[in-house]
Amino acid sequence: MPSNPKYLCIVREVTAKVGHIHGIGEDLMEQIKLAVDEACANVIKYAYGGDVHKRIVIRYKVDRGRFEVVIEDSGVKADPEAIMGRRLEDVRPGGLGIHFIKRCFDIFEFDGKKKKGNRLRLVRYLKERNEDRYHGA
Repeated sequence: MPSNPKYLCIVREVTAKVGHIHGIGEDLMEQIKLAVDEACANVIKYAYGGDVHKRIVIRYKVDRGRFEVVIEDSGVKADPEAIMGRRLEDVRPGGLGIHFIKRCFDIFEFDGKKKKGNRLRLVRYLKERNEDRYHGA
């Protein structure tokens, strides 16, 4: 997708559709789609510095009890050690996206082998018949 924020609505819709095709509950899909949206917004803001003429590649894989999203860019390399949201006690708008993404996904990892840009892998484990997990409880 283009790195223009106006395309984030498409990311949300595609993410939700992939989950619904695989029978993932509405509440969980709401969390997942917002976390993927936030991760893509961070690519636009930090990796591309707001440049709306770059590309973001998003791949989805749902199998063996997991929902996996891989987000790739060719922007400024992220420093995984430095990526953290602000302190939760610091109450003000913004800065909570990373907390939200890490809370939603069981795996949040950057592929250090990618030479230019970033490859972020997000994995959410899906436990069959576990209603609490599917419904975000």
